[in-house]
Amino acid sequence: MRWSAGWYGGTRHDRQPAGGRAVPGLENTWTVGWPTARVRSAGEGPVVLTTVGECGASDRQLREALPAVRARGWPALTGWPGSYLVVARSGETLAVVGDLAGQHPVYYREDAAGTWWSTTASALAALDGAPVDVTVLAAHLAFSQPDALAERSLFRSVRRVPGGHLLLLGPDGAAVERYEPVTYPSVALREAAPTVRAALTEAVATRIDDRPVSADLAGLDSTTLACLAAQHAPVTAVTYADERLRDDDLAYARRTAAAVPSLTHHAVPGAADAVYYAGLNDLTELPATDAPNPYVVTASIKRAVLGTVVEKMPGPGVHFTGAAGDAVLSAPSSYLADLLRERQHRRALSHAVIHARLRHTSAFTVLARVKDAARTGLAGSWLRTAAELRRPARDWIPQAQRPISWTPLLASADWMAPDVRRRLAAALDQAAEELTDAPVRLADWSDRQDLARLGTNTAGWRALALAEHGIELAAPYLDNEVIRACLAVPADRRGEPAQYKPLLDAAFTGTGVLPPFVLARTTKGGFNALAYAGLRDHARVLKELLGPSSRLAALGLVTEYPITSALERAAAGQPTAQGTLHLVVAAEVWLRQLAFAPKQWWEEVTPRVALA
Repeated sequence: MRWSAGWYGGTRHDRQPAGGRAVPGLENTWTVGWPTARVRSAGEGPVVLTTVGECGASDRQLREALPAVRARGWPALTGWPGSYLVVARSGETLAVVGDLAGQHPVYYREDAAGTWWSTTASALAALDGAPVDVTVLAAHLAFSQPDALAERSLFRSVRRVPGGHLLLLGPDGAAVERYEPVTYPSVALREAAPTVRAALTEAVATRIDDRPVSADLAGLDSTTLACLAAQHAPVTAVTYADERLRDDDLAYARRTAAAVPSLTHHAVPGAADAVYYAGLNDLTELPATDAPNPYVVTASIKRAVLGTVVEKMPGPGVHFTGAAGDAVLSAPSSYLADLLRERQHRRALSHAVIHARLRHTSAFTVLARVKDAARTGLAGSWLRTAAELRRPARDWIPQAQRPISWTPLLASADWMAPDVRRRLAAALDQAAEELTDAPVRLADWSDRQDLARLGTNTAGWRALALAEHGIELAAPYLDNEVIRACLAVPADRRGEPAQYKPLLDAAFTGTGVLPPFVLARTTKGGFNALAYAGLRDHARVLKELLGPSSRLAALGLVTEYPITSALERAAAGQPTAQGTLHLVVAAEVWLRQLAFAPKQWWEEVTPRVALA
């Protein structure tokens, strides 16, 4: 696992990361597993700037940013293309700045002597064996919004720096400071389109050097990245093409490859055992991650794709994925609540009519789902959710039939023991009381939470790609500048229901980057068939995983009857809380990996201190 860490304190630290490499110019700062070329620094005396990761800044740009470091203008260090961590020192002040989507998260913990920080919460927990925070894990399962409990992390004693914030360390201790606005000034879609195109183009170009290049070639988002990459280098493009999917991804991929000369296309055929939940009978075959990783559930499919990439390329390289494209280029229908709150009733109704037509329901039903959210703010919503958690668990109905909420409860909340539900309710009450800088628009909140969740998930996929195949996974839609360019367009414009991804269409129509038929596409593939096949084929393994020996059950995070009922429905091919099961299985795997495969994170620097 790649990670970074540092110590800031008045006394000498007693340990350092095992296998860590000191960052030149920054005392007591280390990286682990990062190639030398991905750790770059510039400095003048007490002013030092280091980036870790895929950073598109040239050496000259890093040097030119030193005045910003000296002036402590930290936000100026977050606008280069790519995805990276910033560590900057100005005199006695050290700033640790993660990215907006949690590709490079920041955690910290303080004691009397100083502060440890890291991009890995597990490493900080290992300093003294801090246990999992059950309430935070309950929140992860119940609504999966990373910022809902602010600075609390999955481990007790380890604090988390929320998205859009940075960690400041100085003689007076640690402080967390916001560097990104809660809401971006609105930009019209047509005005934003050139900025989006430029941000995506730079994001892709930044990752292309002398490494072989590959890319997914499936939906509109990944196809855009593949075509952008093909402007710079030959691209090995792959499409997962299992007959059970019954979508048109392969047809579009073949047509695109025929139209773009630098794309060499390969279909990845499905296999009977390449379904969701395959391989969970041997957890030692899965890479350990810092947080529950949903890609453990789809690992067999990812392995088939990455295996084909390795087979068809001259060596390990960079692989582009369209992950998070949906999050920044479109919007869920919850934005209708914002339109109602802002009294844009005519626009809300016209959009609701189209959403209703797509879902074979009525506009009244669509608007009824968002009515309460339109009348409530984030803090009020948390108080209502807390009250709901104190009531008896609900019978299961599809999430799409429940009212829209700022922080909707997933089915997993109803699988928890009453005591855990009450503790989670108390944590939400406290979060509501302490909330500052609350977003006014529901879309602004849910966009950021979706990206934070996707960032963590993609980090798990990246770990799998690197550990097993030596492939660097690139997800440009999670880059800071791409996020800023896209989310500046209001959600009701990005999510225009009458047009599929209008922002991408406006950005690339007429540019020659993408064949016109790609931008005209209105269909999208899905993996539901493989999910249900996996639930059926691996029902026994899942039942054992979530049965009496379950770590989640021991903590009260799942209880026997509802989880058994959900698994039985799934095995019978009946509608069930499929996404929630996915989340719960990933959490169970993560807990077992913590127990069975402890990592040696630290090594002593004095003989008097025991190893963590």
